Amino acid sequence: MRSPWLNKLSVTLGPRPPASWLLLCLVCVLAVIAILGSTSSIAFDSVTITPVPNIYSNYRRLKEQAAVDYLELRSFSVSATRQQVLGLCGKEREHFVPCYNVTSNTLAGFKDGEEFDRHCEMFRPRERCLVRPPKDYKIPLRWPAGRDVIWSGNVRLSRDQFLSSGSMTKRLMLLEENQIAFHSEDGLIFDGVKDYSRQVAEMIGLGSDAEFHQAGVRTVLDIGCGFGSLGAHLVSRKVMPICIAAYEATGSQVQLALERGLPAMIGNFISRQLPYPSLSFDMVHCTQCSIIWDDKDGMFLIEMDRILKPGGYFVLTSPASKPSGSSSRTKKRSMVAPIEEFTEKICWSLMAQQDETFIWQKTADVNCYKSRSKSASPPICNEGNDIPPYYQPLMSCISGTTSQRWIPIQNRSTEQLSSYELQSECHLAGVQQDDFSEDSQVWRSALRNYWSLLTPLIFSDHPKRPGDEDPLPPFNMLRNVMDMNAHYGGLNAAFLDEKKSVWVMNVVPVRARNTLPLIINRGFAGVLHDWYVIYFLAYYV
Repeated sequence: MRSPWLNKLSVTLGPRPPASWLLLCLVCVLAVIAILGSTSSIAFDSVTITPVPNIYSNYRRLKEQAAVDYLELRSFSVSATRQQVLGLCGKEREHFVPCYNVTSNTLAGFKDGEEFDRHCEMFRPRERCLVRPPKDYKIPLRWPAGRDVIWSGNVRLSRDQFLSSGSMTKRLMLLEENQIAFHSEDGLIFDGVKDYSRQVAEMIGLGSDAEFHQAGVRTVLDIGCGFGSLGAHLVSRKVMPICIAAYEATGSQVQLALERGLPAMIGNFISRQLPYPSLSFDMVHCTQCSIIWDDKDGMFLIEMDRILKPGGYFVLTSPASKPSGSSSRTKKRSMVAPIEEFTEKICWSLMAQQDETFIWQKTADVNCYKSRSKSASPPICNEGNDIPPYYQPLMSCISGTTSQRWIPIQNRSTEQLSSYELQSECHLAGVQQDDFSEDSQVWRSALRNYWSLLTPLIFSDHPKRPGDEDPLPPFNMLRNVMDMNAHYGGLNAAFLDEKKSVWVMNVVPVRARNTLPLIINRGFAGVLHDWYVIYFLAYYV
C-alpha cells in the first residue's frame, strides 16, 4: 500500500514521470552541487590563507608574480589586438642590432673604433615590427651535430666572403653546398684547435686540457672568437666559454657562434667596460683580436685585470708576429715588450712563451699592489669606484683589490662550488641560505614540468613515453636558454643537475639586486642588462 504523498505524485505526474522532468531534476541537482562546491572551495581557500611554513614563502611569491605577469601579458595582447597587428620588418632589418648603428655613431662624431661600440643614447627605435628570418633560413641541426655544421643561409656571410677570408680557420673549413662544416668526416678539427688547447694547458703546467679544472679554469672569456672553434672544444672539456666580439656589419662572429649553439654576445671595450663584475673569469683568451693592448695608457689591459680572478691567466696569440728572417726575435720582442712592461705595473708575470703564444698570470697576492710606491701608475681605485659595471667608462685605475671575493682560483674546489664556498657567495650577495635552497628546489620542479611540456617539440622525431628516459643527442633540439631574470642561477643549476645538454645565458636586470657575481662564480654564463633601455627583437622558427 503506497503512501499518500506517492498517490498525490502519481495523480500529478501520472504513473511515470516524463523524461523532460527527470532531466530538469538532474540539472537542478548538478547546479546545487556546483554552488555548494564553490562555497566549500572558498571556505577552503580562506582556511589555507593561514600562516604556512617559511619554506614556501619564495614559491608563493613566484606564483603571485606569475599571476601578475600573466595579467599584464593578457592586457597587453588584448590592447594590441584592438589597436593594430604588428607587421613584418623590412629586409634591411634582418640583422638589426639595437644600439649598434655605425652610420649614426659616425655622424655623431664617434671615431677611432668607438663608432662600433654600443651607444644606446643614439638609438631611436622606429616602428614596432617583427624581425623576419633570412629568406633561406632553415631550422638548425640538432645538438651536437649543429655545433659543427650550420646552414650558410642562416648567417650573414656569403660564399665569396667565406672563401676569400685570409684566416686559416676560415680557409680550412668545408663549404658544402648550403652548409658550413667545421670538421672533417673523421671528426678531426682542421684548424688545430685541439692541439692549441693542449698547448695552452701544457704552458700553464698541466698534462692536457682535460685538467683545466685542476688549475681552477672553469670560465673563459674568448675575445674576438672567430667562428667559435676554441669555445666549441672547451665545451667538450666542461669549461664554460663566452665569446665576445665587436659588432660587424657583415659576417658577425657572434652570429656564427650563436648559430653553432655556443655562448656569445656582442662586446666591445674601446671606451666602456664590459658588463661583467670584477673578478669574473679564470682565463681571458685573445688570438688575432686586433687590439693594441698598450694603447690608451694600458686601459684595455686594466679592464682585463678588472675581470680576471686572482691567479687567472691572460692568453695572447698573434700569428701576425710570426718570426721571419734574422731579425725575427727582435720583431717579436718589439711587439711584446710594451705589454710586458705594463703588465709588471699591474702585478702580472709572464708565465710562459711558446711560438706566437704568450701567457701572463695575474697575481694571487693582493699585497703586490699595496707594496708598490705611492706614485706607481696605474693607481688603485677608491673603494667606491668598484661599482656594478654596466657599460661604465673605462677606468685607468686597478679595481677589485678590496673585494671580499679576492680568492685565488687555485684555492677553489676543482668542480662546482663547495658548500662552504656557496655559503660564502650567498653571504656576499646578501642572499639568505634558506632562500637560495628554496629557489633551487623550485627550479628543479619547474624544469621537470617544462621538460614534460616541451618533450613533444624538442624530441619531435623520437616519441617518448611517460616515465622513459630522455633520448640522447642528437635528438635534443633545445641548445640554449636565455633566463631574463636569473636571480641566483637556479634554472641553470637545474639543467646541470638533470644532465641536459643546454647552456643558459643568465641575465640580471640592472634594476634588480646584483646577483651576477654569485652566478658567474658558480661557473655559469651571465651578463648585466637593462631591459628598459633597449628593445630586443627576435624571430621564432
